[in-house]
Amino acid sequence: MADNEQPGAEVETEDDEHVLDIDAEEEVLTVTYEITSYGADYPVDGLVKRLDRGDVQIPSFNPAYTESDEIRGFQRGFVWNRPQMDRFIESLLLGLPVPGVFLVREKSNALLVLDGQQRLRSLQAYYSGIHAGREYRLKYAQEPFYGKTYEELDDEDRRRLDDSIIHATVLRQDSPTGSQQAIYSIFERLNTGGSPLQPQEIRIALFNGPFLQLLGELNEDPNWRELYGPPSKRYKDHELTLRVFALFEEFDSYFRPVKGFLNQYLENNRDRTPEDSEELAGLFRAACRHIYEAIGARAFKPVRALNAAVLDSVMVGVMQRLASGDITSHEQLKQAYEALMINKEYRAATTYSTAGEESVAERIQLSTDAFASVA
Repeated sequence: MADNEQPGAEVETEDDEHVLDIDAEEEVLTVTYEITSYGADYPVDGLVKRLDRGDVQIPSFNPAYTESDEIRGFQRGFVWNRPQMDRFIESLLLGLPVPGVFLVREKSNALLVLDGQQRLRSLQAYYSGIHAGREYRLKYAQEPFYGKTYEELDDEDRRRLDDSIIHATVLRQDSPTGSQQAIYSIFERLNTGGSPLQPQEIRIALFNGPFLQLLGELNEDPNWRELYGPPSKRYKDHELTLRVFALFEEFDSYFRPVKGFLNQYLENNRDRTPEDSEELAGLFRAACRHIYEAIGARAFKPVRALNAAVLDSVMVGVMQRLASGDITSHEQLKQAYEALMINKEYRAATTYSTAGEESVAERIQLSTDAFASVA
């Protein structure tokens, strides 16, 4: 066994990091939901107009986006290249059938694009005449379409494109009222390509709001960055910030799988204002500062890998201590941490079955007790 692994845990390897945590792909959401779905046929020009008005919304996997941005909170990056874009548009101009899209009807009656984002963004770009800051002319299409912008198409061709039909499957979750858990599961299943979406990327798409904006800001805290390491390209650091908050406020009601627990917590708090989260954010920042100054950058890395179970429990324990007043003795904080790291029960709870209810309760309680008497 490699020295950066521990038995009973998974090493999640990302582009630029190693995080020791449960394997999200092995977690299964088991609750049954009622989904209403129906088919709808949309002409292309109508879909583009709905996109431009915001009636159809392409979400964002980037939490830095806000509701007012051109792209609401979705894509990791527009990944279709120009040949793919042009050939999709050419298929419509030729009258060929194209794949349908999946849409989710939200409480506001807006439609969120679940699958088909790149097709719709290609159409929106072509109709606008601009892609990547440049004039959009069809470069990878046959005559008579080659080299033409949308406005330069012959009237007959433009009408054919405008009137082309894209079939949509529209989903709405009926039970539990207001929950997006089933939509999350569908999203997870639809996005299984070469680089499948990670749980936090899907959450960012479905639960965008003020609370996610706060998590994004806290993810840039300099002390947090020292403790975690370089920013995660797949938002694992962002997810662990969410996990700390959820366990700090609701660990007594924790349930597995972890992703279901985090989905529920984020959905319940998505519209929580910065004012309502001010105390929580302050505790997070203070905990990061004290842990980094007292223990150092390897506080969450008892071996080489960052151990997510150590991270969530130490952060929650220190935040619980800070809730009763500031920490004045970094020496006592360090001693409490070192004693915790050699506690057999704690080591077991951060090594084996780390997503289990008993393990989570054990490590959070041990950490809270360890730091409670720190001056």
